[in-house]
Amino acid sequence: GRGVVGANGIVGGGIAAATGAALSAQVRGSDQVAVSFFGDGAANQGVFHESLNLAAIWKLPVVFVCENNQYAESTPRAVHQKVKNVSDRAAAFHIPGVGMDGMDVFDVYQKTGEAIDQCRAGKGAILLEARTYRFLGHFVGDPQNYRTKEEVEEWKKRDPIQMFRARVIAEGTLTAAELDAVDAQIKKDMDAALEFARKSPEP
Repeated sequence: GRGVVGANGIVGGGIAAATGAALSAQVRGSDQVAVSFFGDGAANQGVFHESLNLAAIWKLPVVFVCENNQYAESTPRAVHQKVKNVSDRAAAFHIPGVGMDGMDVFDVYQKTGEAIDQCRAGKGAILLEARTYRFLGHFVGDPQNYRTKEEVEEWKKRDPIQMFRARVIAEGTLTAAELDAVDAQIKKDMDAALEFARKSPEP
């Protein structure tokens, strides 16, 4: 009912599911656009190339979003990909490939909106690449010996939430008090959800 197809544990599996959802939207004549999110490691899977090829041929309304966080679990991007930018691979399928600053809320919002508009206009699929970073480990207890603490701290200087906050306050769009109120409400909502879960019977 919310348009969420679902998730699975197969690396890159959602890319094919989104391609199918886009075909469904096209056949039904709806204005829906399918969006698939995956990492830079999944962009090496065969399903990535197969799906982009089909989406290009059939001009499907699908936006492929690669969240390039520089590591495929613990493998640095430079080790598992010859191309520096995943978005460059779009050229092989003759569809647009657009890079965006995944640490900048405004850049992501603008370019994603343009991609959705392109799909709704019948121009077909598009590949977006959000260049971003994962602050925490890939899993609980991840020793993270594949990267330095200095690298992590350098990326943290570009925390998207803090950058958003600084910009909207500087522009006068929102005040610090308004943002603090949002943070407080979110914490309240999260605490309530956690309490509900703790008091609920085991499934």
